[in-house]
Amino acid sequence: MKRRTVTGHALALLTLMSACATPHVQSASGTHIAPKPGDLMSKRVLIATTSHTRQGNTGKPTGAYLSEVAHPYEVFRRAGYQIDFASVQGGQIPLDGVADADAVSRAFLTEHGADLAASQAAANVDPSRYDAIFFAGGHGTMWDLPDDRAFQRVTAAIYERGGVVAAVCHGPAALVNVKLTSGKYLVDGKQVSAFTNEEERAVKLDEVVPFLLADALTAHGAQHDPAPKWQKKVVISERLVTGQNPASAAGVADGVVDLLKNSAQH
Repeated sequence: MKRRTVTGHALALLTLMSACATPHVQSASGTHIAPKPGDLMSKRVLIATTSHTRQGNTGKPTGAYLSEVAHPYEVFRRAGYQIDFASVQGGQIPLDGVADADAVSRAFLTEHGADLAASQAAANVDPSRYDAIFFAGGHGTMWDLPDDRAFQRVTAAIYERGGVVAAVCHGPAALVNVKLTSGKYLVDGKQVSAFTNEEERAVKLDEVVPFLLADALTAHGAQHDPAPKWQKKVVISERLVTGQNPASAAGVADGVVDLLKNSAQH
């Protein structure tokens, strides 16, 4: 399978600004298995997040990384999509990276703070309503998303009815244990991008997180394709779109939009 991926200039993890150029993204294969056709303006995307609030036994707060929610939201909004929020437990979505919020993220918080406080619980999500699901990252994902059966069910259902599954940074933790009805792991045989072991060591959390994300994805058959730390990296493999770090968040959302546009044209 020929892979076409993209990288950008190195950026510090916590200083990502909305002015960063969106990476050019191409598919990991020559053809896509597109979602079912439909009116572009009727597309509905679910932004899914962690509900976990602490980094292991450190006592330090964590949650969903704000820019990885805000920047994809803006991409989906500009595309004219309907956007909902869901988290493992529902209700308030805990956030990380708020202190380093850029202009897009600050505006998003001002406008959508109430939406983040009233997210759907994963167990209540009807996957038939969504053309795509996007998992935001943040270290909190490493503790609750891998074993959340409700999100596993939703993710598999969206993918198997022709939808798009996407995740960025630590968001692919939600995909580690997702199985399709065939019994095969969703990531098995697909190229993926995710927060790398090198990046985890750089932020000194490699011995805090319950597992190393890249290793877990590889163990379930994924082909992890890393860029040097903090570089933008987005990989599209069939209808799975993944990105390496916060710098990649908007690019992952762009990849989702491209796939859904493709489906609307067929």
